[in-house]
Amino acid sequence: MAVMDTLESTGTVQTVAACPSVDTDPSPPLRRRRRDAGGGAASCAGSEPNAPDADGMAKESRDGDSGAKSACYDDGDRAGGVDGPAESANSASNGKDSDDKAGKGEGRGRDSVVKFAYRPSAPAHRTVKESPLSSDNIFKQSHAGLFNLCIVVLVAVNGRLIIENLMKVIVCLHIIITTASLLYPVLVILRCDSAVLSGVTLMLFACIVWLKSVSYAHTNYDIRSLAKSVEKGDAVPNSLNLEYPYDISFKNLVYFMVAPTLCYQLSYPRSPCVRKAWVARQVVKLVIFTGVIGIIIEQYINPIVQNSQHPLKGNLLYAIERVLKLSVPNLYVWLCMFYCFFHLWLNILAELLHFGDREFYKDWWNAKTVEEYWRMWNMPVHKWMVRHIYFPCLRNGIPKGVAVVIAFLVSAVFHELCIAVPCHIFKFWAFIGIMFQVPLVLITNYLQNKYNNSMVGNMVFWFIFCILGQPMCLLLYYHDLMNRKGQIN
Repeated sequence: MAVMDTLESTGTVQTVAACPSVDTDPSPPLRRRRRDAGGGAASCAGSEPNAPDADGMAKESRDGDSGAKSACYDDGDRAGGVDGPAESANSASNGKDSDDKAGKGEGRGRDSVVKFAYRPSAPAHRTVKESPLSSDNIFKQSHAGLFNLCIVVLVAVNGRLIIENLMKVIVCLHIIITTASLLYPVLVILRCDSAVLSGVTLMLFACIVWLKSVSYAHTNYDIRSLAKSVEKGDAVPNSLNLEYPYDISFKNLVYFMVAPTLCYQLSYPRSPCVRKAWVARQVVKLVIFTGVIGIIIEQYINPIVQNSQHPLKGNLLYAIERVLKLSVPNLYVWLCMFYCFFHLWLNILAELLHFGDREFYKDWWNAKTVEEYWRMWNMPVHKWMVRHIYFPCLRNGIPKGVAVVIAFLVSAVFHELCIAVPCHIFKFWAFIGIMFQVPLVLITNYLQNKYNNSMVGNMVFWFIFCILGQPMCLLLYYHDLMNRKGQIN
């Protein structure tokens, strides 16, 4: 009994030892299958009703643990195999349920993250971190942004230097631009050998652009000077200085370039509306008077000029007769041209642009002296001369008489350009005619002061300027132009 007890004890121990421990198996499904097998481990532990004898148990003990392990796994697999199909179906169903639950769980997880991520109770500081510019971190960071900053600063500094240098030579740039705007049409006319009328039109347009450009640059320069004087306390601020920084714009420049004025300023008096019926009447008048000018030129002026001789080369009496005969139709054409341009065209343009100041001329026909005539007959040019030539000369210490001569000199140059360039003749007849106005100013002023009669100076003006001067210039340019064409042919 003692031996059997010992063998049984030994066999039991070996059998139990030969059976693998369920708890040591790391696989949860295998543990679940072993539990479902219905005591597979217990049968390995000697719980079967017909236990082997001592020799069999000793032999099993000698065979080692491998056979017992194999039998134990076979029993477990058979026990698990009984429920195989049902368990597979349940596993598939459970897989779908688990996938649905996983999807729902993932959605609930995202909602939970959004809901709880940035709450006030969430920690803002979680780990130990170094500053990007600390000694341990500075060489691990990218410094491309600082390199870009260096480039931007370099461009800004050099750009400032460029602008500063440009500001020092801005006067030269204005001179170059305005000169180019005047010389380029001259070159075009001279190279293309254009018709006289189209050449005169182009030169008038170029001269207007030049005068406007000078006025724009000169006025803005003066405003900046006044603004600096106000900042230093050398001048009293006024509305002109206060509105300067806000009204300089490209739109302002465009309006000035098309407005019927040659003098730039920050704002102009404006008319409230456009009178369309009035504009239509002025356009009709412009067409009619333009036709009248054409008729007078073709019917009267051309025959007289073509049947004349050069006034400085032929018979003196015949030349005087031709001049006097030409003076009347020439006067009609000149008056009609004045009315068409200074009254009709400039008023139409002013009405369309809401330009309020319509004083383009004064009653120059009542001028007592030649000086008064030049002050009243062409107000846009007169205002430009006074503003940008005459008074700047006086402010720079130039005597009044010299300033007047300088103003007439500028006017003479432009008259010569507008006539000589389209005719391709540089005889300086227009230049001499304008400069001859200086002694006429002195003569008519003397007569006015001596006789104290307004009619004397006015009659001298009409005779010298309209009866003698304009017809003489017309004959001179016509015959020089015909001589030039004859030489070319």
